[in-house]
Amino acid sequence: MGLNEIHLHVLKELVDEVAKPLSVIFEKLWQSGEVPTDWKRGNITPIFNKGKKEDLGNYRPVSLTCVPSKIMEQILLETMLRHMENKEVIGDSQHGFTKGKSCLTNFVAFYDRVTVLVDRGRATDVIYLDLCKAFDTVLHNILVSELERDGFDGWTTRWIRSWLDATQSVAVSGSTSKWRTVTSGVPQGSVLGPALFNIFVSNMNSGIECPLSRFANNTKLYGVVDMREGRDAVQRDLDRLERWVRANLMKFNKAKCKVLHMAQGNPKHNYRLGGEWIESSPEEKDSRVLVDGVQHEPSVCACSPESQLYPGLHQKRCDQQVEGGDPAPLLCSCETPPGVLHPALGSPVQDRHGAVGESPEEATKMIRGMEHLSYEDRLREFGLFSLEKRRLQGDLRAAFQNPEGAYKKAGEENVVTGHNGFKLKEGRFKLDIRKKFSTVRVVRHWNRLPREAMDVPSLELFVQGQVGWGFGQPDLVKGVPAHGRGVGTR
Repeated sequence: MGLNEIHLHVLKELVDEVAKPLSVIFEKLWQSGEVPTDWKRGNITPIFNKGKKEDLGNYRPVSLTCVPSKIMEQILLETMLRHMENKEVIGDSQHGFTKGKSCLTNFVAFYDRVTVLVDRGRATDVIYLDLCKAFDTVLHNILVSELERDGFDGWTTRWIRSWLDATQSVAVSGSTSKWRTVTSGVPQGSVLGPALFNIFVSNMNSGIECPLSRFANNTKLYGVVDMREGRDAVQRDLDRLERWVRANLMKFNKAKCKVLHMAQGNPKHNYRLGGEWIESSPEEKDSRVLVDGVQHEPSVCACSPESQLYPGLHQKRCDQQVEGGDPAPLLCSCETPPGVLHPALGSPVQDRHGAVGESPEEATKMIRGMEHLSYEDRLREFGLFSLEKRRLQGDLRAAFQNPEGAYKKAGEENVVTGHNGFKLKEGRFKLDIRKKFSTVRVVRHWNRLPREAMDVPSLELFVQGQVGWGFGQPDLVKGVPAHGRGVGTR
């Protein structure tokens, strides 16, 4: 419920009565470039992010606005997205708030290329950059100039300029501050905010030499630094990014900007960001996955001193093994128990008691009458997928989405020129960090799909088709469909 105290459910119930007058109001406002005063007011609710609660900088300001304003924002957003797609306003490097992309596509597309280089023994430096309070420091006049430069029509640009000229108050524990004029930032919690931010930073990577990937305000790039020329190219890109930030009156959070040196024999060059040196880090958290940088031959115990030389290793205890028995260390998610992998990175990890992360095993044991059944029978009885099958489904869907050309790079090993009717090429790799990456792991399963699977026009139809192709349906119990809802079918 926004400032006009009209709940969304009320509008839904009265849709037949209010649709016509609202459409007339929306059209008049769009053509005039005017926004009602109440629509430009927002109650800010501070949402705690992380860190110390006493530090005001650790709160995210989420704006609560009126419902009719959000409806008009949604109408404008659909028009703007079509224009952005037709004019290619947002480049392929941006994965945040972009249709068909996510933090997973950002991670897979970037490290698919990095792991190829590391597997070939190429010294690679990855630079992680973080814009400080990015959404709150977007200057309105620069944003409007970007809208005009990108060819948005005058009516839409005028309306957004008026919409940005807003006032806000902060509400905490029933107390409300005075109304203050907002001079910068895109409202967090609004419909248009994410798209406007993407437009604002769309030219950030203009002229960049090194491969770069972004997710909202987080940016990372990498360069092959075997030779001095590679290091100089990375430094030139950092200088360009610093100039862009200064020109747009933003700044990097230097404490969060790091460099990760990958591969054995990396010369570990130093880099500057503005007037400060970027700190070298042995490991970095990216999309909730802890990535470390140095290299070693596989089959080394995670707790041995030698394991510190392995790229992508983050195991926290000994005796964790991949299927087959070899104690090969793998890249690991920080948000899951030790040994449970990010789905893009590896096969199920096992400890001495069996597979780690198959939570349905213990949960289904607690159901009365199921104690005598084996784990596989319990899964079939309740229509649940095994961890292995859920991972396979995710791999196939990621392959179909074809994130940022991860399967299109001609000349690379284990790649194709497209998913419609094409088969993936198999390659040979030295390191587990590459062998177990999802773009490699999925090859054999992808090539087993029928031709019609590769010709479907959308991801939704591909997911539906997985059932018929044998990848999306739990096993039956005595010929009868299993009860419940399959995990991973949502």
